[in-house]
Amino acid sequence: MTQSTTTRPALATPGAAQGAGQGASPATTVLLASGAVAGPLFVAVAFLQVLTRDGFDLRHHPLSLLSLGALGWIQIANFVLTGGLYVAGAVGMRRAMPAGRGRVWGPRLIGVFGGLLVWAGVFVADPAAGFPPGTPARAEAVSWHGVLHDIAPGFAFLVLAAACLVFARRFAAERRRGWVLGSVATLVGLFTPDLFLGRDWFTVVLALAAAVGWCWASLVAGRLLADTVRAR
Repeated sequence: MTQSTTTRPALATPGAAQGAGQGASPATTVLLASGAVAGPLFVAVAFLQVLTRDGFDLRHHPLSLLSLGALGWIQIANFVLTGGLYVAGAVGMRRAMPAGRGRVWGPRLIGVFGGLLVWAGVFVADPAAGFPPGTPARAEAVSWHGVLHDIAPGFAFLVLAAACLVFARRFAAERRRGWVLGSVATLVGLFTPDLFLGRDWFTVVLALAAAVGWCWASLVAGRLLADTVRAR
C-alpha cells in the first residue's frame, strides 16, 4: 500500500505576495516610478527657486507665491507635473497591491493628493506679504482663483495625513516596523505647522513639513516598486 504525498506551497513574504500579479507588469513599474520621483522633483524645483527668486523670503512667503511673477510658470508647472506624477503613482500602487490592508484607500488618497497639487497649480495664489516685489504687504483684494488656490494646501495635508495612517496599518500587518514609524512620524510632522500658525517661522515649518510629506509618498511608491521588481 503506497501512501500519497502532497507538496506544501512555499510561504511568501507579505511584501512579495502583495507585489505579485499585476504589480509585476512593466506598465506598473513605470507608474510606480512616476510616483517615486514626484516628491524629490517638487522639493528640488521649489527650493532651487527659494534660493534664486528675487524678493522671495521663505521666512515670510509660502511656496505657493512662487507661482507669481515673470518666472511663476516654473512653480505652476511644478505643481501640475508633480500632481500628475502622484496620480500615475496612485494607479501603480493600486495595481501593485491586489491584496492586504489599505489596497483601496491608500492609492485613492495618494491620487486625491496628486489632484489637489494640480488644482494648486491651475488656480494661482494671490500676491501677498510683498511678493512679487512691489506688492503691498497686505493684499487689498482677494481674487476668485486665489480663493480656490487656498482650498488646496489644507486639504492636501489632511489627505496625505490620512494616507500615512492607512499605510501605517498596512506596514504594521507586513511587520515593517521602520515603515510604520516613518509613516507615523510623517503624520505628526504634517500637523506641526499648526503649532506655528500666526507666529514667526510658520512658512518655513510649513515648507519643511510639505517636503517631508511629499517625499514620504514617493518613498512608499519606491517601496512598492522594489517589491514588484523582486516579484518578477
